[in-house]
Amino acid sequence: MIVRPVIGQPPRIKLPRGAVDAQMHMYLPGFPAQPGGPDLPAGALPDADQYRSVIRWLGIDRVIITQGNAHQRDNSNLIACLGEMGNVARGVGVIDGTTSDAELDRLSNAGVVGARIMDLPGGAVGLSELEAIDAKTTARGWMIAVQFAGTKILDHEARLRAIKSRWVFDHHGKFFGGVAPDGPEVAAVKRLIDGGDCWFKFAGAYESSKSGGPAYEDVGAVSREIASHAPERIVWGTNWPHNLARTTEDYPDDTALTDTILGWLPDDRARHLALVENPEKLFGLPPFGGVED
Repeated sequence: MIVRPVIGQPPRIKLPRGAVDAQMHMYLPGFPAQPGGPDLPAGALPDADQYRSVIRWLGIDRVIITQGNAHQRDNSNLIACLGEMGNVARGVGVIDGTTSDAELDRLSNAGVVGARIMDLPGGAVGLSELEAIDAKTTARGWMIAVQFAGTKILDHEARLRAIKSRWVFDHHGKFFGGVAPDGPEVAAVKRLIDGGDCWFKFAGAYESSKSGGPAYEDVGAVSREIASHAPERIVWGTNWPHNLARTTEDYPDDTALTDTILGWLPDDRARHLALVENPEKLFGLPPFGGVED
């Protein structure tokens, strides 16, 4: 059993006006898990009402809702969530090389601005579809969120360099094996950032940290190095509702996690970039004030 806190002390680091949560999932009743993916999150469904409480708590103004793996290639829940949240929300859905123009129109009209690739167990679409998806997202002006075991980045660097769309390397690179800030994997991330429209997402540090919380210092060292190299290419997400947590005791403290992760950015200017300006560019959002509150 799990109970997710949705209110608490605000973070010590105050989020700027217009802050974007660039990575979270949401689930509404009536949308069952699909074959091939994980189950729906444990406990009460992490729905729009719970998330609205979380954003009031943390100081978030806008959100990118990412298609959860439980729903695989069925974007119905995502579309319903975007309708529920209104114009403060945009979505990252799941498409593949066979997705029709009519379906892409439907997704765009619902507020979808990107496609998700997850080349890990439970993911709906992997790197085998990268070029086909890139062709469709480029034509639409969408972005791509790319997630895989980052210790394999050198194997994929040439293909990643060829992406024409704006794209983000998800979840602190998912460096499961652990990498050094001055190692070849981080050097590859820097090359990709320097060579094209590549961003790096701070979200879910606990998923690949070997040193563990609350500091996640191994992930922090890599993240600080990349943020120092390219502060204009960092985005941040809560990773709410922390789907890997199965019990209340395992559930992260969202205030402490926010302060830890945002503390890896050197100053308020870097945090404004990561929370406001950078996600506006990556996801094609209007400047804050251009959306309905």
